Amino acid sequence: MAIAQPVYEFDASWPKVPLPGKWWMQGVTGLYVDHDDNIWVLNRPNNLDNTENYAAVDPPLAECCVAPPAIIVFDREGNVINSWETEQGHGLTVDRDGYVWIGQSTVRKYTSDGDLVAEIGRIPEERPPEGKYPPETEVIVGGLEEIRVDEQADEVYVVDNHFNGRVLVFDRDTLEFKRGWGAYGKPLSEIRETPAYDPESPAGPDFFGHVTLDLSNDGLVYVADRRGNRIQVLSKQGEFIKEFFLATYTLQRGSTGGIAFSSDPAQRYLLIPDIQNNTIHILNREDGVEIGRVGSPGNNGGQFHGLHMLDVDSDGNLYTGEVQAGERVQRFLLVDE
Repeated sequence: MAIAQPVYEFDASWPKVPLPGKWWMQGVTGLYVDHDDNIWVLNRPNNLDNTENYAAVDPPLAECCVAPPAIIVFDREGNVINSWETEQGHGLTVDRDGYVWIGQSTVRKYTSDGDLVAEIGRIPEERPPEGKYPPETEVIVGGLEEIRVDEQADEVYVVDNHFNGRVLVFDRDTLEFKRGWGAYGKPLSEIRETPAYDPESPAGPDFFGHVTLDLSNDGLVYVADRRGNRIQVLSKQGEFIKEFFLATYTLQRGSTGGIAFSSDPAQRYLLIPDIQNNTIHILNREDGVEIGRVGSPGNNGGQFHGLHMLDVDSDGNLYTGEVQAGERVQRFLLVDE
């Protein structure tokens, strides 16, 4: 018996354009729908090149365009309701208290207006004599992909890509390290370098890189190993439960670019942005079976070129962010469950 799938429709009216200030949004490296259904976008202003910055030179050469602030916030109607400058980064979340967490070589905690209030520790600039920090290093080394906050436990989950991916958990208040693990929940000290992904070989014992994560309502940690074309499910203590494989033929960037959950209370579906195949995979959360897709490769509305980020609002609508030539956010309305 076929599993019913949700149906989505591209919404060409969102966001409202043009953006204020002659902004030209750049590659999207963080996207999060907060508890008020505002859509927070982290982009890379420094990507603006000399074919786009005609209004930014002195004197201006044309009406368009200037680099946007790194943080842009939209409401459900697509209006810009907040923005601020900060360092470019990768990974973004907003907790229930309104604090904004942004990653890159560390995790920075901001007020909703962009005031820096705290920072998770990271490695010193001077590297150890052997040239590489051990995998059990209890601070962030770099290559951070995503951040999520566990509100009930007051914990912050971070993935950095030292040794191709480590899950690190910190106390939300003190920012002290609490625990961490690698693929299959192995202790940090047992993580090893892994060879390149080979679809003909058995599943690798370690992550392959560009790892990201999200937390489900029923207390599970879903970890997407992008270059390994797989999703692992673990407890919050790092106990391995199961894994799913997706588009295992995909090489280079990989297929499992992130994790989002459908908005129904049971979160029946996983929504997986695929940066290499430029589509959203809809998976049955229970067994990882693909039951549908949203979008296809291309530069038209509703298509993707560098699909990178995805999140869902309380009504189940999808919001996406692109890098590469895409450099935009889009919305897809849930029209049938």
